[in-house]
Amino acid sequence: MNQRISILGCGWLGLALAVELIGKGYRVYGSTTTAIKVKELKAKDITPFVIDINDKNINMSNFLCSDILIIAIPSKNLSAFKNLIKQVEKSIVCKVLFVSSTSVYPNTNGIVTEETITINSPLTHIENLIRTNTHFESTIVRFGGLFGYDRKPGNFIKPGKKMDNPEGYINLIHRDDCLLVIEQIIIQNAWNQVLNACADTHPTRREFYLKEAKKLGNSRVVFNEKSENDYKIINSQKLKNLLNYEFKYTDLMNY
Repeated sequence: MNQRISILGCGWLGLALAVELIGKGYRVYGSTTTAIKVKELKAKDITPFVIDINDKNINMSNFLCSDILIIAIPSKNLSAFKNLIKQVEKSIVCKVLFVSSTSVYPNTNGIVTEETITINSPLTHIENLIRTNTHFESTIVRFGGLFGYDRKPGNFIKPGKKMDNPEGYINLIHRDDCLLVIEQIIIQNAWNQVLNACADTHPTRREFYLKEAKKLGNSRVVFNEKSENDYKIINSQKLKNLLNYEFKYTDLMNY
């Protein structure tokens, strides 16, 4: 397989994704913002590039010499993304996958689908810049909260701070499922889509974090019993139907 994929942002998710795709036979170009990480990328057979999209003068032409661009960076700098997209338009990239977040949805105290109106935020504006561009095909994947491996949910509990919304529901996705979802989008050519991606189960914050804290030997979690318990429940049925996908980590109370 000679298909080339550029991953903008080889961080906690992007690096694992790069390794997974290389294992499947793809050629992967990966970016980092720090030169110190170049050696690590090379060691994993990733062709490395040092790229900071906030640098208005940066030339990304060599990095963008790929069939597919996956954007997996946390930046919400709208002007930087406009510059990035201009460079993508001039490149041979024909497909863009943007890793977004379910944080674009408001707390509706109900079930949320891709049809739910999003909030007015930098992230939604960036999504729209990519989704409406006619120079390339794109898919937006809105992941829930990411966890897995060294990112243990029990560590999300801040000592001495009360946890809000104990009776609200959580929306999480394991990193393994993130990688598999992205891989299936590429394999099945599932472009021009907006997709939610979260585990099927949505336990309350109270029951889930009590369980996770216990795993780490933390016997005390303090909840804000006076909070409003606002929530949203992310529905991923569209993704499951489109990709014929079953989540690997679907039951968050038993993984």
